[in-house]
Amino acid sequence: MTNKADDFSWKVLDIDLEAEAKRITERLRDVTSRVLNRRGLVVAISGGIDSSCSIALAVRAIGPERVFALILPERDSSDDSAVRGKLLAEHLGVQYHVHDIAPALEAIGCYQWRDEAISRALPGYGPGWRMKIVISGGIEGRVNTFHVVAEAPDGRKFDERLNLRDYLQIVAATNFKQRLRKTLEYFHADRLNYAVVGTPNRLEYDQGFFVKNGDGSADVKPIAHLYKSQVYAMAKHLGLPERITSAVPTTDTYSLPQGQDEFYFALPYREMDLALWALNHQVPAAQLAKVLGCTEERAAYIYRDIETKRRTTRYLHRSPVLMESVKEITPNVE
Repeated sequence: MTNKADDFSWKVLDIDLEAEAKRITERLRDVTSRVLNRRGLVVAISGGIDSSCSIALAVRAIGPERVFALILPERDSSDDSAVRGKLLAEHLGVQYHVHDIAPALEAIGCYQWRDEAISRALPGYGPGWRMKIVISGGIEGRVNTFHVVAEAPDGRKFDERLNLRDYLQIVAATNFKQRLRKTLEYFHADRLNYAVVGTPNRLEYDQGFFVKNGDGSADVKPIAHLYKSQVYAMAKHLGLPERITSAVPTTDTYSLPQGQDEFYFALPYREMDLALWALNHQVPAAQLAKVLGCTEERAAYIYRDIETKRRTTRYLHRSPVLMESVKEITPNVE
């Protein structure tokens, strides 16, 4: 990737895909066997671009016979996600297992806690309704706020702002989904003596768009340095099915269709990639504005929103803090 901010354009995100694929797979092969001392890799696949690219790189690194895929739908998952997951597993020739986690989520209270909070914001919400959470404010220079957008069984639409208490409860309940999936990934990793692959791209990793001890937990993360548009390009380079490489990124977490930019990111992923690259390479807001076709003020707000998310989610990246150094294991304590 170029580091020349004065050559700033969409081309800064172009990479040598074959060279990068070779570099990742060589490192992944070494990490699996030598660093982690494991026989293979477990990857949970959703049919989305990130997990699809990650498992394709895993197969290229160590072969399909040593890669195990999990498809873990639940009540709110899109039916097409599981279909795309199966398509991908069969395309790559890997063994896979489908496990519906909805009954476990029901038993642990995921849906009950979530619906209780939604009902406080939206009286009348209940069975048959669909919903999602939407973010707004950051790229207009305001503090981000969250709204619940819901659709009643009769088609009526509702949009209510969430107070902090209800928002946090909905997110906490929803996080059960990612944490339960990770529990199953590690079960299969333990029984096979495999390592667990994490699938965040650079946007997600940088901006804290993951659940601590959920999808943020893994033994190796092969694409955390790749911007999402680069992940799409890599997936096409690796020959994945068009149904995978053309899929629109979604959270696949709530029952209403939802783009990641609605829920968390300030912009659609291509623009978000460019803005993050620009900030990382000290490109002035005026230059970003020119390429994005927005005002300099808006570009500055985008930068500020990125930095705010970095600051507020920094704890997600932290290891447990020790009160005193255990020098034989962890030589440094903050």
